[in-house]
Amino acid sequence: MEIGGELRELREYFKTGKTKSVTWRKSQLTAILDLIHENEDAISKVLHQDLGKHPVEAFRDEIGGVEKSASKSLSCVEKWMTPKKNDIPLLFFPAKGEVLSEPLGVVLIFSSWNFPIILALDPLIGAISAGNVVVIKPSEQAPACSSFLANTIPRYLDSNGIKVIEGGADVCEQLLLQKWDKIFFTGSPRVASVVMSAAAKNLTPVTLELGGKCPAILDSLPNPSEFKFAVKRIVGGKWGPCSGQACIGVDYLLVEERFSSSLIELFKKIIRRFYGENPLESNVLSRIVNKHQFERIRNLLEDPLVAASIVHGGLVDEENLFIEPTILLDPPLDSQIMTEEIFGPLLPIITLNNIQESIEFINAKPKPLAIYAFTKDETFKRKILSETSSGSVIFNDTLVQFLCDTLPFGGVGQSGFGRYHGKYSFDTFSHEKAVMHRKLFLEIEPRYPPWSRFKLEFLKLAYRLNYFGLLLHMMGFKLGLKRYN
Repeated sequence: MEIGGELRELREYFKTGKTKSVTWRKSQLTAILDLIHENEDAISKVLHQDLGKHPVEAFRDEIGGVEKSASKSLSCVEKWMTPKKNDIPLLFFPAKGEVLSEPLGVVLIFSSWNFPIILALDPLIGAISAGNVVVIKPSEQAPACSSFLANTIPRYLDSNGIKVIEGGADVCEQLLLQKWDKIFFTGSPRVASVVMSAAAKNLTPVTLELGGKCPAILDSLPNPSEFKFAVKRIVGGKWGPCSGQACIGVDYLLVEERFSSSLIELFKKIIRRFYGENPLESNVLSRIVNKHQFERIRNLLEDPLVAASIVHGGLVDEENLFIEPTILLDPPLDSQIMTEEIFGPLLPIITLNNIQESIEFINAKPKPLAIYAFTKDETFKRKILSETSSGSVIFNDTLVQFLCDTLPFGGVGQSGFGRYHGKYSFDTFSHEKAVMHRKLFLEIEPRYPPWSRFKLEFLKLAYRLNYFGLLLHMMGFKLGLKRYN
């Protein structure tokens, strides 16, 4: 494929203005819904083929999320497109102002392999809603899903304005040599730095959705049923999404030492309930995506001191690319498992003397994409919010923020920057153009030379007072300052 030629075609199509119409945007969003509804079984099949995802997990984490996002955008896009009236200070009277959202132009979306359908289509929904033309580059590490997108999207969406380009690192390099109006990247910080370097050459704006070591904090919960709910949600937040291969998955757990024994026993009980006595035989655990990732995760366990901290699990099966849900108690803090994002089914539990120490522990690491805190202590909640920085904070649950369209999703610092979901996706792929309408009368002469002391005093008042205040002072100051002219 001649990438430069494809890009020229997209740019020429964008210049026609067709993608800016509400009709085009709604037709493409409707087509995405048709694609999802008519290919649900096929999507489940390719997700199982690439990642071993169960159909229920596939719907919960990908298919259903795309459907919900497209439906939301379809119902709201006309309202989002409407210019927003803005108040103009009376100093500028007579005038009115508005903010007009316009598409950025030609957008490049890099999706990730762990959620290869939703991380391609959800940003696409935002880019389409905003009226852009788009190139999607699916991850080659999920080849069945990549092929599905490449073959299916042209059957449903306008191929003049939306294209899928497959390939490996060489194709990514070629894409990054081109000039884009926006790049949206989901993936690792290492690759993100390459994307940013390439984008900087053309001053291309970039949204980076990365990851990091997302902590969970488990405070004292004397009520046994609440404690059980908390542990269930932590288990779901660790092993539920793609066997821990998720940027928002729980990376490690902070808890007071006095709870550790009972906590681990409850973890074991819930893991057995979810995944059976032999998780290898379970059909509800996704597998590790490929051999490279499998070896990377297995290497985290090869440190003898880390291996000695295993209190549950630890079984690895290279032939099936399977790693058992594994719990580690207080592994060395300087080991790779505690300094690098795990992105797999290993959960370190770090014990503290007092749960308040969790804030200092989190702040000693790069800013995470999410902090999950299980507590009923409102003072502690406020302390977490005021003394830590993260993409999001979720109290008493895990993962649910990703599917909440009314909240922005994105990172901070090394966990990324930019935000999307719902209206935030529309804004991410739009430029908010300021528009002011003025009348050709009622001139304010002190804005023009020749300068005088009176004009200086007038301008000082103009900046410091509202318009009515200025009018009230104008005559008095004019009389009092005549001697300066």
